[in-house]
Amino acid sequence: MMEFFEQITSIFVDFTDPRKRIFVGYLALSLLIAFLWLILFKRTTFSTAIAKVFDRKVFFSASSKADYKIFVINRLFSLFISPLLLTQIAIATAIYLFLHRQDFIQSGYFNDVNIGVVVASFTLFVFVIDDFTKYLVHRWMHRFHVLWAIHKVHHSAETLTPVTVYRVHPLEGILYGLRSAFAQGVAISTFLFLFGNSVDLYTIVGVNILSFVFHVTGSNLRHSHISISYWPWLEYILISPAQHQLHHSIAEEHYDKNFGVALAIWDWMFGSLHLSEDDKELEFGLLPNEASATNMIDIYTRPFLDISKIISRRARNFKQATLRIFSN
Repeated sequence: MMEFFEQITSIFVDFTDPRKRIFVGYLALSLLIAFLWLILFKRTTFSTAIAKVFDRKVFFSASSKADYKIFVINRLFSLFISPLLLTQIAIATAIYLFLHRQDFIQSGYFNDVNIGVVVASFTLFVFVIDDFTKYLVHRWMHRFHVLWAIHKVHHSAETLTPVTVYRVHPLEGILYGLRSAFAQGVAISTFLFLFGNSVDLYTIVGVNILSFVFHVTGSNLRHSHISISYWPWLEYILISPAQHQLHHSIAEEHYDKNFGVALAIWDWMFGSLHLSEDDKELEFGLLPNEASATNMIDIYTRPFLDISKIISRRARNFKQATLRIFSN
């Protein structure tokens, strides 16, 4: 009985884990930032700010209720699938051994570098490579039909709350888990090889200090109805909540924009940056024939059906092309 209770409570452990975005401390700070934004910058009254932040039409919409169900289902799924995934240690070990077979550089070449410089460099490198790989995978999710069949579950949300970050198909969860293992595996193996055992992270409550700053400054507001913009110059460097909300917009001019998570520099470099637009009402979601916002069976099964159709169509096209070649 106790073991069953522990498994049930583990479903909601992300709310108590500072390494997760929806940690209650980060949620509380996001609420505070939202209130300050509305009162100090939007000049709303306190009562209006309360009504805006805790808008029942958002938190109790059919789409948001589906988010809460998906959160629980995916957490249950992750309890079973996570142990089967490649770990960052396995990837790091493979890369570390590969580096040892190279002749152009020796292990521990930078052993004498000041430990503070090593720790600061490693902290920054882990944050940057993690953010860049998130950008790449996210962009591929929109670029390739098979991946879009999976990712559109996330874009089917018609209202945004902090829990919407968990509105992902389990297949996407697996892909992002592998991405994380790869990114951190590369960082760990490379720095251990070059700098030896002095490698460490600057952390707060077990979180990379840069990720910690990202969370305490309102990362949860990216999936929310509180549209906070930054100064234009800053939105070329950091993705504002308003910019990510724009990424979810159904307006054509917002398609394939703002793929970044924390840093906007990747979107700036690769031509997908779109600055926020003041006080513009945005609509979210997808057409019913593309994805459902609320039907749980459709949410979990349609990606498999769409992928099978894509593969079948490409196999048919390949067969026809092959027949044309041999018939000529």
